Amino acid sequence: MIEPNHPQLSIGQQCKLLSIARSSFCYEPKGETEQFLETPFFGVQQMTWHLRNDGHLVNEKRIRRLMPIYQKPNTSRPVKGHKTYPYLLRRLRVDRPNQVWCSDITYLPMRRGFLYLVAIMDWYTRKVLSWRISNTLEDASLTTSSSRGCGAP
Repeated sequence: MIEPNHPQLSIGQQCKLLSIARSSFCYEPKGETEQFLETPFFGVQQMTWHLRNDGHLVNEKRIRRLMPIYQKPNTSRPVKGHKTYPYLLRRLRVDRPNQVWCSDITYLPMRRGFLYLVAIMDWYTRKVLSWRISNTLEDASLTTSSSRGCGAP
């Protein structure tokens, strides 16, 4: 639309003809820092302090406004209609491998949203038997539908 090397019209004249401010043509948006992905445990004050020490001109209000973008999903909230099963391992002594498996779903914060990690582990050896990464919680939970929660294999 605007040609910076136009032989007859300057950038200012082209902006005037298009009814846009010259400052908006020259504006280059600053990208957000990826510090949150490196330290997701930082709170607002600690993130503000860290970014100021790195030379960024930020205040707590800006950090508070941007941090909800990265709020973690609540994967512990039960879904209406799902059956709640009794805990059958209360008095069971786990003393050998392959006796009890458990599954866990957790999230990995990414630049735009989350990835969900599902892992199936052996309780006794604490080894990961299987895992899967998904970009939706519905797909991730399909993996554990047969072994939801903790229980014997």
